[in-house]
Amino acid sequence: MQKKVKVLVVDDSALVRDILAQGLAQDPEIEVVGVAADPYQARDKIVKLKPDVLTLDIEMPRMDGIEFLKRLMPQYPLPVVVVSALTKKGGALTMQALEAGAVEVVTKPSVDIARGLGAMMTELRRKVKIAAATNVRAWKVNRAAPVNPIKVDSKALAESTDKVIAIGASTGGTEAIRRIVQVLPTTTPGVVVVQHMPPGFTRHFAESLDRVSAMEVVEAKTGDRVMPGRVLIAPGDRHMRVRRSGGIYLVDCEPGPKVNGHCPSVDVLFESVAKYVGPNAIGVILTGMGSDGANGMVAMRQAGARTIAQDEATAVVYGMPKVAYERGGAELVLPLGEIAGAILNLLNGRR
Repeated sequence: MQKKVKVLVVDDSALVRDILAQGLAQDPEIEVVGVAADPYQARDKIVKLKPDVLTLDIEMPRMDGIEFLKRLMPQYPLPVVVVSALTKKGGALTMQALEAGAVEVVTKPSVDIARGLGAMMTELRRKVKIAAATNVRAWKVNRAAPVNPIKVDSKALAESTDKVIAIGASTGGTEAIRRIVQVLPTTTPGVVVVQHMPPGFTRHFAESLDRVSAMEVVEAKTGDRVMPGRVLIAPGDRHMRVRRSGGIYLVDCEPGPKVNGHCPSVDVLFESVAKYVGPNAIGVILTGMGSDGANGMVAMRQAGARTIAQDEATAVVYGMPKVAYERGGAELVLPLGEIAGAILNLLNGRR
């Protein structure tokens, strides 16, 4: 018999605690072992009940979820799914929570509560089980590793303006993407990114990256140009595709059916890059559950692109990179800390 995922629900609202506990308990693979009204209760119950996963509200009295995560993760690494309201404040706090070690985020419904609640609980049950399979110790190791500046051959980069770097990630990807993007110089060719994330949060993700990066980082919109010094993040409810227009590359961001369970989908991005950029592209697939991006990376490699997958030791979830490698899409498999340097080496014509 498969072991159930033990979950501790942390929220300051008694009503929300009941709703989440009852909704999670509908899944036979999940067992709610306890609830807590604040981080102080949660701390004691974590030690006593030893949950596999925590669901965590962020805006709570006495101690907010961000401060709790900052104290919890270095001492007791635990997969955490943030259950957050999509407000301006809530979105910014959620990004801080992901930076502090949370692995997934689920949005509380703000309108049409009755209808939205069912969809939210379906998503929460799925993400709790994903979180249970994560390697949070990899996050801790990656976080502790120093971010070293990279020596750059500016002349070589200046000659690679027609190139495109495409990155795809899911669970654990916000931190992985941050560690790559923040060390890329402004002379780096245009970067396009798909990170599986609910609608609304991708703008906050882009803003948080922009604050720590030399490159400009923005949430993409249709017609944006892929150009040196710019990183385009796919919106949370739009597929992003790259296309060529004369001598430049542009992106289209359009709604569409989910591909591999996701919109935006890494496969959709990578397949467009394979078609329109071909050998002028570099593809990178990072931590995440499932296989999204694997077929697209195969297509990129067949089109002559250079391709990199994150290795198992540094991936929070070794799903997407593993499948990409097994299907022959990944040319190189590297630790997270070496990927930015490898991108620049490939741009400079070195292996």
